[in-house]
Amino acid sequence: MSIGPFQILVIALVILVLFGRGRISGLMGEVGNGVNRFREGLAEDEPVPFVAHTDSPPPERAADADKPAG
Repeated sequence: MSIGPFQILVIALVILVLFGRGRISGLMGEVGNGVNRFREGLAEDEPVPFVAHTDSPPPERAADADKPAG
């Protein structure tokens, strides 16, 4: 059983009657502003480049840590 166009129309009318046109348009405007702010926030974030530190020795593995030094 799938939702057809008539069922979608009935649901839309019920929502319109419950919330009113002004409230729905205000809510959609707030959703649009939120999406725009989210996109702006993503655009502001610059990717952090990966820098390999060659000065420090590689970290010890768990198997190497059990062995005595020498």
